[in-house]
Amino acid sequence: MKDLLGRSGMLDCKLLATPAAVTKAVTPSEQLFDNATQYRRIVEALQYLTITRPDLSYAVNRLCQFLHSPTIDHWALVKRLLRYIKGTLDFGLRLTPSLSTTIHAFSDSDWAGCPIDRKSTSGFAVYLGSNLVSWLSKKQRMVARSSTEGSTKLLPMYPPR
Repeated sequence: MKDLLGRSGMLDCKLLATPAAVTKAVTPSEQLFDNATQYRRIVEALQYLTITRPDLSYAVNRLCQFLHSPTIDHWALVKRLLRYIKGTLDFGLRLTPSLSTTIHAFSDSDWAGCPIDRKSTSGFAVYLGSNLVSWLSKKQRMVARSSTEGSTKLLPMYPPR
């Protein structure tokens, strides 16, 4: 992450608390960014970084949509994301060597756990050895009428015969 900040000239930038603007949508200008190669290199490095930084996934996905012709506003979004990274250098998943190759999976569900809409939240985590390799947390789309109905929403549903 520090190498990425250095390559983009952002080692001494100010910090930000969020990776993307949350209050307004960006309407990009028509003025193309003059160094599209730099934009592509930085965004492609950010794409690799999402393996251990899932908090960057949404913002990086948005930036990847403009690789073909980035504008100056897209570059501003890259710089915003780099400012967030500067403030969160210690965030992320740590992948460490593990003696075990055993797969462990855990799941949980809180039936009607949201006090506002009574929807359930379900989730799972999968570990390979000591490393987290897959996870999901999802609020159900509909209100479950029973705890069985709420917890089976993550399982594949097959049409009745």
